[in-house]
Order: sequence, then C-alpha cells, then structure tokens
Amino acid sequence: MTTNPKYIFVTGGVSSSLGKGIIAASLAKLLQAQGYRTTIQKLDPYINIDPGTLNPYEHGECYVTDDGAETDLDLGHYERFLNVPTSQANNVTTGRIYQSVIDKERRGEFLGKTVQVIPHITDEIKHRIQILGNSGDYDIVITEIGGTVGDIESLPYVEAVRQLEWDLGEHNTCVIHLTLVPYLSAAGELKTKPTQHSVKTLMESGVQADILVCRTEHELSDSIKTKLARFCNVKKEAVIQSIDASTIYDVPNLMLEEQLDKVVLKQLDLESNQPDLGRWNEFLKRHKNPKGEVTIGLIGKYVELQDSYKSILEAFIHAGAENEVKVNVESIHSEYLSTDDVEKKLSHLDGVLVAPGFGERGIEGKIDAVRYVREHNIPFLGICLGMQMAVIEYARNVLGLEGANSTEMDENTPHPVIDLMESQKNVVNKGGTMRLGSWDCKVENDSITYKSYGTTDIKERHRHRFEFNNDYKAQIEAAGLKTTGLNPETGLVEIVELPTHNWFVGVQYHPEYKSTVANPHPLFVSFVAAALKYKIEN
Repeated sequence: MTTNPKYIFVTGGVSSSLGKGIIAASLAKLLQAQGYRTTIQKLDPYINIDPGTLNPYEHGECYVTDDGAETDLDLGHYERFLNVPTSQANNVTTGRIYQSVIDKERRGEFLGKTVQVIPHITDEIKHRIQILGNSGDYDIVITEIGGTVGDIESLPYVEAVRQLEWDLGEHNTCVIHLTLVPYLSAAGELKTKPTQHSVKTLMESGVQADILVCRTEHELSDSIKTKLARFCNVKKEAVIQSIDASTIYDVPNLMLEEQLDKVVLKQLDLESNQPDLGRWNEFLKRHKNPKGEVTIGLIGKYVELQDSYKSILEAFIHAGAENEVKVNVESIHSEYLSTDDVEKKLSHLDGVLVAPGFGERGIEGKIDAVRYVREHNIPFLGICLGMQMAVIEYARNVLGLEGANSTEMDENTPHPVIDLMESQKNVVNKGGTMRLGSWDCKVENDSITYKSYGTTDIKERHRHRFEFNNDYKAQIEAAGLKTTGLNPETGLVEIVELPTHNWFVGVQYHPEYKSTVANPHPLFVSFVAAALKYKIEN
C-alpha cells in the first residue's frame, strides 16, 4: 500500500467516444486486483451543475449514487467494474467548479483579488481532484477528463493537471492519453498522424503523456508502435494497443495482455503483481457460454440512444450470466405502441420491462404494454415510471377508475393514483431537487421481492418527484394489486406486486444502479429466471 495517494489522469484526443471511461475502469480493476485501493472520478467540461436536467438523448442516462448525486453514466461503469460505491466527489463539472468559486467570491474569500481562471479556477479543480486522495481511503485515484484535448472548455482541466504534476513531484502522477489510430481502407494502412497531432496539442498545454492507449480496429505492428513512441516522446512499452472488443468486460484482460498496469505502476514507482481476476473471468466465462437465451422487451421513450438505458442493459448482462443465459433485449418505443399492435410487438417476448422516464410522451403505450403482459401472464418488471404505469393501468382496467392517471401527465385527473410527493409541492428549482439517493425499504415476507433479495430490509437508489397516492392504497390492494414494500419512515409505497401473476413486480426505485459484475442485482436475476421459466413452459 502507498503512504501518499498517487494520481492517474486519463485524457482523450482525436475523437470523442473512444472509451476513456472503460479504459479507466479496466485499469482500476487491474490495480484493485493487485490489492491497491483504487477509485475513479470524472471531470466533465460542461457548464451544467450536473446531468440531472439533461435530456437522455443529449447525454445518455443520468446515474445516481448512494449519496444522491446525479452524475455522468461513466460512474456506472466505475461501480460495475470495481464493485465500490461512488459519491458526489467522483463527478465534477465545470458548472460546479465555477459555482463554488463565485460563491467564495461573494462571501468575500478573495477580497482585494481579481478572480481569474488561473489560479482560482485551476486551484478549485486541483482541490476537487485531491478530495478523494486526501480522504485516506485510496492508494490510487484515477481522474478521467471529459472531452478531447484542444477543446476550449477542457483547457483549465489540462492546466490543473500540469500544475498537479509539478506540485506532487516525480512518480506521484501518470498521464494516460487515449487516441485513435484510424485505418484508411483506400490506402490499406493505419495512420499515426492524428495521434501525433493530439499529443502535440497536449504538449502545447504543458502536459507530456506518459502512456498512449491507441484505439484501433487492427493490430498495431511493431514498427507502428516504434514510430508512435519516437514521435510522441514516450517509451515503446508505453504504447498500448486497445483493439475493438466483443464486450466491454473483455477490456481488463486485453489491458493486462498489453501490460498497461505494469507500465502505470512502474511510472508511479509502485510494486507490480499478477492481478487476481478469477471471479471476473468466471463471470466472463458464463457470459460468453450461455446454455440458453431469453428475449425481453424494453419499453421506453428514449430507445433510439442505447446509453439512455445503459445501467438496465448492463444489469441484464450480469443477470444473464448469473442464470447462464443470453438476454436478448428488444427495444420497443412506447410512443409507437398502441392497443392495435401491442400483441404483434409483445406476444413473442419472454418478459417485459417498462423503463423509467419523465413527461407524458409515450405514456399510453407503456400502459397498453402493462395491460397486455398482465392479461397474458408474461413476466413484468416496472422501474420508477414503469411501476407508476402499472398502478395506473390496474386502476383503470381492473378497478374501473376511468381517467385514472398521474398528476405529472394530467393535473386534472379525477383519480390521481400517482401524485406529486408532499415534499415536492413547494419546490421551484428543477436541478438536484428530486427524491434522490439511497432510501430504506421494508419488504413483506413471502413476496416475490422477498424471495429475490432473501431479506426484508433493503436500501435502494431513487430519482423521482411523483409517488403512489396512499389515498388509493386500500382500494387498489382490495382489488388484488399488493403493496409489498414500504419506506418505514414515510410510508411511501416502494413495491407493488400481483400475486396471481407469474412474476409481476413494479418498483419505485432504480435497482439497475446497484447491479455489478461481482453482485448482479437480485431483482434482475429473479426476473431473468422468471423469463426463462416462462419460455420453457410456453
């Protein structure tokens, strides 16, 4: 173990979406598997305080931590790989940096000074980078810097890295630069020039990359590695190939083969050992060698962008491996689903998940989907808004409460079976004001959820403003839809189930956020098992 924390910075060049988050998470996994206490943080250059108010089409899903931070979806990758919870400190945005500095200025902390990007903004960035390291909980902190070098918005972060390298001294920092080595089919060769220019741009900001991780579709020859090392001023062993993988869960093993962990630890003057990836590789073996398969429909409003439901898709991978089946997820847009075609689109499925979301678009399609699976005994899981749709569908079609709805969709509904939470009624600001983070839930014995978890006391993460209206609780339960999980302090309904159904569960919380490779979420594991049973029996 280290006496002082070491810092690794991951920057990107040439193109966005090269997979900095996956490389950071894979390296962290290799370091963790050698006994180093490792964490990862993401610095996002956008001016939003957090991604909580961003449209999923704009930025993918918003990931929520135990402490209620609305964060970048990369934090989901960090948790899934490391099986260690993240927090507010693991995601910092330019908006949060500037807000903090401006608040200090207004309080008079800079009296007599002109507040500037350097040193005030860069000092705040350096402070945020070192919060995790100074906590004493970690030996190594990996910091992923969003965007690509050369972007105007990334410059203060790169300058902060330059200063930290100087502040912390030799062997305490390591800069990994992730670039693209494109293949030009017309020329029939890989081109190194984009990487050379990217490294040059980084050097113009005063930062020299210690390691190059080169994303490529083809193997890098020895001569290309030599050329990159020579012209980018790194050692040849520090030119790491990152070839396209069939699954992101292959990347730790690919980075191990390339000896990325050894090169990093040598740069940090730390001891390198053989990582213990036994459990990880056991998961990979089950994932890649399924004994069967199931098809589950994902009914959502943002299905055009897969990242909108990233945690759900990954939770299905974990649960599929646990059940030794391949889970084929069929995305179905709720806006284009109706009573006329619901049977055609859902009848072949082994299970249906109605996804979270906000707003009235596509709501009726979700309700039609719930009705179909309820009436045809197809395993069902509703998450957050999906759970609320199950309550509305039951109120309308079983209780006969015509016009039953959520006040989010219809403020004048005669039967607001879903209503704005009492604590939300005077909230004006939209950012960071929902019911967020980890909350307790008491689960009833003999329920489907209890059988899944094996306990009555659970804690799950939330992100919502509207909730089950307890004024209708007795009426709905009398008609057969049971509330099998409650928050012990507020009485908030967390879980609804239909005992007469094969497997019908709606949860107000987001179980997908807590599913990891090492600990697949029990509710997803149970749901996939129910889908497999349904397929065999039908």
